[in-house]
Amino acid sequence: MAAESELELSTAQLARQTGVSAGTLRAWEARYGFPQPIRVGGGHHRYGGQDVGAVSEVVRLRREGLSMTAAILRARAAQSARETSIYAALRRRRPDLQAFVSSKRSLLELTRAIEDAQCAHAGTGVLIGSFQLERHYRHSERRWQSFSRTLALTVALADFAELRVPEGGVAEVPVGRDHQLSREWTLIVNSRSAKACLAAWELPEASELPDPLRRFEAVWSFDPLVVHDATLAAAGLLQTLAPELGRKLSRDFAEPPAASPPELRFAADLAARTFGYMAAKLDAATASAVQ
Repeated sequence: MAAESELELSTAQLARQTGVSAGTLRAWEARYGFPQPIRVGGGHHRYGGQDVGAVSEVVRLRREGLSMTAAILRARAAQSARETSIYAALRRRRPDLQAFVSSKRSLLELTRAIEDAQCAHAGTGVLIGSFQLERHYRHSERRWQSFSRTLALTVALADFAELRVPEGGVAEVPVGRDHQLSREWTLIVNSRSAKACLAAWELPEASELPDPLRRFEAVWSFDPLVVHDATLAAAGLLQTLAPELGRKLSRDFAEPPAASPPELRFAADLAARTFGYMAAKLDAATASAVQ
């Protein structure tokens, strides 16, 4: 996963490396939401090496005659298709997110809260979850089937034996036990009126702990831009695991939402920190009870 120090390119430096002027890059960002910088201290924009490749790819595709919108869409699809981990993609793209270590019990509480909120507010949209093991999904299958009745797309990823995409039901996407995603816990809700994402990976030593104490490093947010990044990372993974679903997600979420106001970014950060503190206390109590 990327550290903040890896986001070392200013707009001027990105311009020099790609041959696209700083003024043009700013115009692209204002009109197309591309490239999408990370805002660090003082409101400065910073970019990573992946942005150099994406901008250069857009320039190449434009020379081949593609429209600006089509070139950006293809460059984004190629960029997201290289992802093998939703958690790592978010940490690389959003190093400002507050990460915390949580037990399985605490993550389950947060997951249920997000699921219930989307059920109350989402309407149509997408719901994506990574369950690691099929038996974990089967415990929630009835719940997720009920969610799928009002959603445009519902996807569960786990070690299923085969790909199943039933009409109007939950798509079951197999993930190999050697895939990075097999160690992750992911939940993405993305619709017009409900947006939230949770991404976590299980710490290596956690497999030796009792099940309720299994430990994960996690990030979560309801900032629309963060949820959009998580959705594109999921689309990239699905382009390999279930190509038709991946292409659908890439098409449906090609355009990023407008930049979030500072008040919303503050609220999302405050919520993430608050849950991290509460999870630490709950985990300590759980550990005492188990011992």
